[in-house]
Formats: sequence, structure tokens, C-alpha cells
Amino acid sequence: MQTTDLVPTRLPDRLRDTQRLLFIAKHARWTGGLHPEDGNHALYHREVREILEGLGLRLSVADSYAALFDRPDADFVFPLLNRGGFFNSEMLLPLLCNRVGLSYVGASPIVRGLSDDKHLTKLEAAARGVPTAPWTLFRRGAPVDVARCPPARRWVIKPNNSSASWGIRDAHDRGELAQAVAEIHALDHDAIVEPFIDGSDVEVPVITVGGAPAILPMMIFEQTDPTHLRTYQEKRDLVDRSAKYSLRLFDDAELEARIAAHVEQMVEVFRPFDYGRFEFRVDFASGEVRLLEVNLNCNLWSEKVFGRAAVAAGFTQADLIETIVAESMIRQVEAAGARRDAA
Repeated sequence: MQTTDLVPTRLPDRLRDTQRLLFIAKHARWTGGLHPEDGNHALYHREVREILEGLGLRLSVADSYAALFDRPDADFVFPLLNRGGFFNSEMLLPLLCNRVGLSYVGASPIVRGLSDDKHLTKLEAAARGVPTAPWTLFRRGAPVDVARCPPARRWVIKPNNSSASWGIRDAHDRGELAQAVAEIHALDHDAIVEPFIDGSDVEVPVITVGGAPAILPMMIFEQTDPTHLRTYQEKRDLVDRSAKYSLRLFDDAELEARIAAHVEQMVEVFRPFDYGRFEFRVDFASGEVRLLEVNLNCNLWSEKVFGRAAVAAGFTQADLIETIVAESMIRQVEAAGARRDAA
């Protein structure tokens, strides 16, 4: 995998002139500041829309799944409506695209499901020797016996398909643990339980450049207190988290090499996916590294991991978005044209 000297991919004129792009996101039409519930997610969708407007494509915008109930006046889709408010909503937009025969940015529905299900991702990691914390899955509707959970002084309990730490909890005894699982089931989600690992999260953004996966510079959410549990409200900037952790470039060469080797193994599980973030928990006291999860079609906002890593790689935010769209179109639209020509 390429990790240095990356050059942005430009959208070829032949695609710019022929492809009508549909951008779908919950806040695709947003013009304000922080959203009262979704926080900076609204700013992120607005930013992507404004960059797409500057690419010179024929762009249309939608903010609901209904835009794909019938085939729209479009050739290609950039789907960012991931958290639709119902279980497994992440797979619906690519499924709808498949139904009407449209190409789209990102992984296929079945691969999206594989990555969004933390349990399945951890099984893939374990099968490849990539270290991950021991875990127990409690599917909603199945019996719950917290005695099955790995021993720990403290556990983390979260929805098995959540993003941005939505619904995350911790517990210090098995009574609290059972209550936390019940609360997540009451949210209509499966629950996954892991021992809490002291440390900080190292984030590895991966894009496609020249048709192959490429690692952007790794970032770390460096925690002031390695025992702090990061929350959804903190990640969405709905509360002040400045004293708790900071986002910066990761600069430990030995650990970078180890993590990059793990990423290379995991990338092959999901290709092609256009872009994704591979998350690892690093305990600096022990030197242990464990895969937490994989987030395909993840947050690309300029103030988050992807945007900061892109700048470190010499990209502007517009370069990042153009590269993702261009590589996806080249992979799919041009490949389909080549197949037609060959036939």
C-alpha cells in the first residue's frame, strides 16, 4: 500500500462532461452552523456539497431516501445518508442504487454491513491474526447471560452498529453490565461488550489513489486521561471536550509500521470501498495495539481525521473530495464502458 508522496486524482473532463452526480445527505441543504442534535455533522454535509458544486459536475442534491425510490435524473451517486434513524440504515442507499442500476461512491451493501457490524469485523481481524480485544455479542431478542463476557475491571458496552460512539456506556460490575446491555437492546440495537482498554485511539484513513488503497498520515486522539470514555456528544462538538483529548499527527515510527501492517491485512477484506477509517486502540504503557473497528463511508469533514490527514499529505479538502469521487467514477463508470466496448 502506498503511504507517501500521494498526488490527488483529478476528475477527467470526459467524466465531468458526462456524469450527472446526485449528492444525498441528511443535511445536504444545510446553510447554518452547528445542528442542535447532529452538531458538526451538518457542517460536514454542507462542506461536501459546496466542494462538489465547485467540481463543475451537473450536481443535484437530496436529503432523503425517497430520492432513489425511482430512478433519478443522475448517473452517479455520492451517498452520505448513513444514520437514517433505523436499524441497519447504512445499507439502504447503496441497496437503492443497486435496485435502479446506479453506480455510487463507497462499498457495496454487503460489505457496508460487514464493516458496520463490529462483531463481524472483529471476526475478520481474528481470522487474520490482527489483534483485537476479546468481546461478547448480544443480539437483540436472544438470551443475555453476562457471565459470557470476558473478565475485566471495567467494560465498554455499545450498539454493535453505531457510529461516533452513539449509545456507548461503561460498567464496573456485572449488574451494571446487564443493565447496559438491556438499555442498548431497548434502543433496538444489538450490544457488543469489550473490556475497556486504557490508552488513545489511532486513526488510519485510507483512500484510493491510482486505483489502489493508500494510507493517509495517521492521526491520534491523544487523551489527557487514558481512562476517559469518549462520547457521542464530544465527537459531535455538542459539549466542550478540549481539556479531555486533542487530535494530532501520530509520530511513533515503530507503532506506525505495526499498525500499517494490520491495516494492509484488513483492507483486503473490504476492497473496493473508495474510502474508510481503520481504528486502533494503543496502550502506550504496555505497547499493545488492538483493532477497534472499521468505518467505511466515514466522516470526511475537514476538522476531523480525514480532513486533517489530507492536509498532512499535501491535499486540500477539495483535493480529498475530488480524489474520492474521481477514483470511484474511474473504477466503475470507465470499467463499465470498457466492458461495453469489449462486448
